[in-house]
Amino acid sequence: MGRVQLFEIRLSHGRVVYGPGEPLSGTVRVRLGAPLPFRAIRVSCTGSCRVSSKANDAAWVSEEGYFNSALSLADKGTLPAGEHDFPFQFLLPAAVPTSFEGSFGKIVYQVRATIDTPRFFKDHQCSSVFYILSPLNLNSIPDIEQPNVASTTKKFSYKLVKTGSVVLTASTELRGYVVGQVLRLQADIENQSGKDTSPVVASLLQKVSYKAKRWICDVRAIAEVEGAGAKAWRQAHWQEQILVPALPQSVLPGCSLIHVDYYLQVSLKVPEATVTLPVFIGNIAVNQVPLSPQPGLGRPPGALSLVVPSAPPQEEAEAAAGGPPFADPSSLFTKSCSQQPPPPAALGSVPGAPEPRPQDGSPASHPLAPALCISTGATVPYFAEGSGGPVPTTSSLIQPPEYSSWGHPYEAPPSYEQSCGGADPGLTPGS
Repeated sequence: MGRVQLFEIRLSHGRVVYGPGEPLSGTVRVRLGAPLPFRAIRVSCTGSCRVSSKANDAAWVSEEGYFNSALSLADKGTLPAGEHDFPFQFLLPAAVPTSFEGSFGKIVYQVRATIDTPRFFKDHQCSSVFYILSPLNLNSIPDIEQPNVASTTKKFSYKLVKTGSVVLTASTELRGYVVGQVLRLQADIENQSGKDTSPVVASLLQKVSYKAKRWICDVRAIAEVEGAGAKAWRQAHWQEQILVPALPQSVLPGCSLIHVDYYLQVSLKVPEATVTLPVFIGNIAVNQVPLSPQPGLGRPPGALSLVVPSAPPQEEAEAAAGGPPFADPSSLFTKSCSQQPPPPAALGSVPGAPEPRPQDGSPASHPLAPALCISTGATVPYFAEGSGGPVPTTSSLIQPPEYSSWGHPYEAPPSYEQSCGGADPGLTPGS
């Protein structure tokens, strides 16, 4: 074995998730098989966001730092053989964005230790990644409790002959949700034509915008549900529920290079009709009071899962504000995949973090801390530039979503058939 047998960073109590403004402490442990001369032993704590112009590429083209603190643990000397512990502590800033990892960029926090040795000796480095959860309180978003409604009217043509029109209206009870909450969707189809419509499809879309040399948008289909359309000259009333899977929070406040938006898209293929409802994904539910000022106090959040517009943001408005461009989700190809119940084992839990445990009580008073989500889903990336439409890049089809641990003890929503079974027979689809 070499001179340095062990060189590692151990965070106190094995914690890996912290809140803004919290102290972060730990120990740098060194085990030597022989004495080691050194000029300095240092430890640093850093946080930054990095964005690339290519998927899964480490060549960053944009970067912004949030903090960079360093401590000197020992000055010039010689460490004797054996085991040595050097404690350290940092105070995290009060305003930093939540950790995030995506195809084109990430927000990463880490502690790095260095042994600076004299000439002819090898320097040694080690690092440890930790995560920050800066909760998004949905109650701070204006009109978050108001119903979310959108409608569109499309002309219906068959073999170049206009046969009438179709009115598609979609609505949700709220504009914001947390992980594990049920999103209740209602769609009304008024078929004023002599031809049947196609089935109606509802998709929960995630759009992540990365600011590289130009804005790069990464759109993911998180969950999809499908229902029957409307017969000729009839009306259909469709109700469905989507269980919100573990997702990164909307917006990522404090970060100017990565922006996360969510949309509920309800569409028909025949005729081509689409309505889009913006929704927010947060950490503190609507009408729920936070349990503590910081999510990390007393107990670290349990699991790791990888926005206030009243309508989808327009390219002109966001370009004037320097924000990411919006691409019409209806122009994106999505593969239909019905939502499935979560697997028994968590996908992507934070190493060393305890698993969340469901507890009795109403959802509004659930004592679990918000779940930290890093990444989920599969990707259909495209570039958006200027006033033109999105230009798709070469990519595989959207795959079924990946689910992580559930922070709330909700049961899976009923199927489409079950939903229809409890509805008014006079309002069932196709009636």
